[in-house]
Amino acid sequence: MPGTGDKHPRDLSNVPWWVRDFLLALGFLTRLPVSAIDPGDRKLLRAGWCFPLVGVVVGAVGAVAVWIAYSVGLPLMVCGLGALAGTALLTGALHEDGLADLADGFGGGRDKASKIAIMRDSRIGTYGVLALILVTGLKAAAIASLVLSAGVVSACIALIVVHACARGLILPVALLLQSASGDGLGEMAGKPKLSTVQVSLGISAALLLIMLPAFTAVIAAAAGCAVVAVIALLARRHIGGYTGDVLGAVEQAAEVAILLALAARMAGGT
Repeated sequence: MPGTGDKHPRDLSNVPWWVRDFLLALGFLTRLPVSAIDPGDRKLLRAGWCFPLVGVVVGAVGAVAVWIAYSVGLPLMVCGLGALAGTALLTGALHEDGLADLADGFGGGRDKASKIAIMRDSRIGTYGVLALILVTGLKAAAIASLVLSAGVVSACIALIVVHACARGLILPVALLLQSASGDGLGEMAGKPKLSTVQVSLGISAALLLIMLPAFTAVIAAAAGCAVVAVIALLARRHIGGYTGDVLGAVEQAAEVAILLALAARMAGGT
């Protein structure tokens, strides 16, 4: 698993199942030095109920980066870019890589086979570069706007919520779509159960309602769900389902949509 660096997974069969699930998700979704575990027949997406909890960890790192940059008097755009740099370092730019691959594949492929082949190519193309530039710019600008209009504390809270909810929205796509290929991460990660998706969405919704005003939370949730639905429909049209890159793109699209919705809402003074 990315981020573990341990070639000999440890047997944690005596550890509570929910701790094993969290470590499995944390070890895959970040590069934190989490001891590798032996998941047995436990697939990654079966542990996806705790993806929002991993998002809280990632968002907290981004929040700390914003706080430090703001405290030393750096420009607001630098605060935003600092948050993105911190979270990318923590995750190894896992989801950003998926977004770039999806943009290259959907933009440059002629049919399903060629699109999947392009997505698996380690090289990045023009569409991928443009997608990363656009998404990075939008996220940095939204964070800067949040700091300006709502204050640094509210911006930090928003970052934690955004990262949690964006990861929570990965699960519905994996549940509703079929794997687009017989191998790769999308296949190896398994299929989440409906109950797993419900818990993931429940945690995301709880964080939204606890940490944000109710109407703002509803707007943020609607924005995230809408853009994820668009990505899911595009994936079904282009390649007939999802891959690991599609799920990464889902997370990035949700981040952008929720951040922009929060920035627009809070710029209005609410």
